[in-house]
Amino acid sequence: MKWLVLLMMAVAAPCLSQSAEARRWADHWADHYGVERELVQAVIEAESGWNPRAVSSAGAAGLMQLMPDTAATFGVRNRFDVAENIRGGVAYLKWLAALCGGDRRLMLASYNAGQDLVLRRGLDFASEEVQSYVARVAYLYRRNRW
Repeated sequence: MKWLVLLMMAVAAPCLSQSAEARRWADHWADHYGVERELVQAVIEAESGWNPRAVSSAGAAGLMQLMPDTAATFGVRNRFDVAENIRGGVAYLKWLAALCGGDRRLMLASYNAGQDLVLRRGLDFASEEVQSYVARVAYLYRRNRW
């Protein structure tokens, strides 16, 4: 039994340290760009579940699930690099916040579905998937503020 516990610890240790590293970078870039830490953490949890190797079927990658064009726009060369991915994602959130006049619902819908469509049609168009995403991030944000 003792060997099983040691094996589990050996497997889990890199994940725990990676998550701790990611949280430190999330806090750092949130502070740097003036975006609430709890919001950045909520987006990361909703997007990738804190998995830096996550890849979506649409081609988004990394902790903040950056699409290739978005990553390039915000200077991210390696979407799987924890610090770089979070920096690009937080910079994108900051840009969307300004673009959406501070409306978090529009900002989050834009992060999820793309700003062009959301800004052109507002939340009225939003699919059930986008509505669910916005609600999930809002829930995680409120939970993180406790």
